[in-house]
Amino acid sequence: MADINTEEVLNQEEETAGAAAEDTADEKAAAGQPEDSNQETENSENSDTDAGQEKKGFFKKKKDKKDEQIEELNDRLKRSMAEFDNYRKRTEKEKAAMFEVGAKSVIEKMLSVVDNFERGLMTVPEDEKDAPFVQGMEKTYKHLMKTLEDLEVLPIEAVGKEFDPTLHNAVMHVEDEEAGDNIVVEEFQKGYCYRGNVVRFSMVKVAN
Repeated sequence: MADINTEEVLNQEEETAGAAAEDTADEKAAAGQPEDSNQETENSENSDTDAGQEKKGFFKKKKDKKDEQIEELNDRLKRSMAEFDNYRKRTEKEKAAMFEVGAKSVIEKMLSVVDNFERGLMTVPEDEKDAPFVQGMEKTYKHLMKTLEDLEVLPIEAVGKEFDPTLHNAVMHVEDEEAGDNIVVEEFQKGYCYRGNVVRFSMVKVAN
């Protein structure tokens, strides 16, 4: 048997591998596919994936605890201010309503004094109306009525007016050809309004 030269065998194998690589490169070039295209595509896909993960991580970044505490405190402050404003408005309405109720109660009691003045003055004979005492009572009565007027307490017009159930309380009914239909012909007790609200209804007689 002839001796085999190891170095020559290795050189032949390297030459064979180089020739095979050149043939593969030539085949890819002939097919229009550049070398390492798969590697570039893979690198591009990996780059896009990394960029997407970075964006996703950016949007999912948690808020700082201090920022969360500030937002919570601001929200509590706004709610407290709104509740206080509502409480203030509600309290003002309640106070106004309580004042109106109290004023109405006082006015109702004063009206009985007015009634007594009017009844007393109606009983004075004609020949005594010039007496100093009667004159003093009339002046006191006029002063009382002026005070009520300044307080927006006004009498309700009744006689000669059409009957209005929101202002008048009909206690009698009469047939009268001279009077119109549903007309108040007599007033038994004068009614009063306070700031447009009825304090006491007029007690009246209605015709037809």
